[in-house]
Parts: sequence; C-alpha cells; structure tokens
Amino acid sequence: MSWTIPNILTFLRIALIPVFVGVYYLPYSWSHVATTALFGLAALTDWFDGYLARKLEQTSPFGAFLDPVADKLIVAVALIMLVQTNPTFWFVIPAAVIVGREIAISALREWMAEIGERTQVSVSSIGKIKTTAQMTALLLLLYRQPLWGFPTNEFGVLLLYVAAILTLWSMAIYLKAAWPLLSASSKA
Repeated sequence: MSWTIPNILTFLRIALIPVFVGVYYLPYSWSHVATTALFGLAALTDWFDGYLARKLEQTSPFGAFLDPVADKLIVAVALIMLVQTNPTFWFVIPAAVIVGREIAISALREWMAEIGERTQVSVSSIGKIKTTAQMTALLLLLYRQPLWGFPTNEFGVLLLYVAAILTLWSMAIYLKAAWPLLSASSKA
C-alpha cells in the first residue's frame, strides 16, 4: 500500500468514525452541529479522494478496496446512531433497506470478483444519485434542529426514503446485470 493523498483521506474518514460517535453522544447543545460538521467533512473527503486519485493518477487496488469500505462504515454508523435516537418503524425501515442493500451488494461484488466478472456490477449513475440523497439526508438528520425555519429533520426523513428507493433501484440494476451468472446452472 502506498501513502498517497487519496489513501490518506480515506484513512482519515475511517479515523473520524470514533470521533464522530463520541461527539454525537456529548451532552452539549452544540454536539449536533459538530457531529454534522464531522459527517460533512467525511462526505467531502469521499468525493475529494476519488477526484484526486483520478486527477493525480494515484488510483490503486488498495484505494479501490478501502474507499467503499470507509463509505459504508460511516453511513452504517450514522444510521445506527440515528435509529437509536429515532426508534420508530418509519425510521428503521429506510435505514434497514440501506444497510441491507450495502451488505447484499458487497457480497454480490465479492462473488462476482471471485468468478472474474467484477465489471458486471460496477457503480451506476443511479448509485451516485442515491449516495448524494443519502449523504444529504444524513447531514440533515444529524443536525436535528430546524435551521432558519427549515424543517431539517422532516426533510431529512423524506430524503432518507428517496435514498432507500434509489437504493432498491440500484440494487435491482446490479442484480439484473448479475442475473445471468446467478441463475446459470452449475456444471457438476
């Protein structure tokens, strides 16, 4: 593994997770602002490390592996904390869909790579839109308080449902691409 700027940013995103969790549970009135800022910083490093890897021609197999792991970790941790704060059926459903899809698609990608067909399940444009909706929803939900009269929590929940729907849509695209291999009969 080489210590390129993109890989350092990815490690920073992972290192922010325990800080992010600790700040979320601080008993101070400003903790929601700090938590939102930390998550926003993580989201920016996600965009920036990919941009820099391409721009500086510093893409690597290690970075290609670690970047999506870092993304999934911080999103899953944020969703778990938010579900604990909002333990309602209507909040748990989109969170479970998002986390469940990430597990299923990660397993699918691993299996496809094992059989040499990884390119069949590459990232789609729907996945990028889903990520944007998801990150925006999480920023709004972590902030928790109305902002200049704007109902951040309510809009965050709405965007979380949009992200969950896009999550299912992108999963269907991945499964459709992989279906010929998944449904092929084994040759014993």
